[in-house]
Amino acid sequence: MDICLIENSSGAHLRPESVHGILWLQTHFENEHWDALAARQIQLPIENAKELSQDAKKAGLSLNYISSLSIARHP
Repeated sequence: MDICLIENSSGAHLRPESVHGILWLQTHFENEHWDALAARQIQLPIENAKELSQDAKKAGLSLNYISSLSIARHP
């Protein structure tokens, strides 16, 4: 997998998972965001994340898009 996008209540967390993923993402983000990309600190609005995932798939990247994630709490 090259890129993982995980939806949450406030957007989608962007996680590059391979060298190909991070290099491809660098072509879509300004230089000042590259450190945050590498540190997995980028969160996008859902609509932007969906658009980015479509572009990545068209470019031949392997993507995992998790549409929602919740953590079960045990009493």
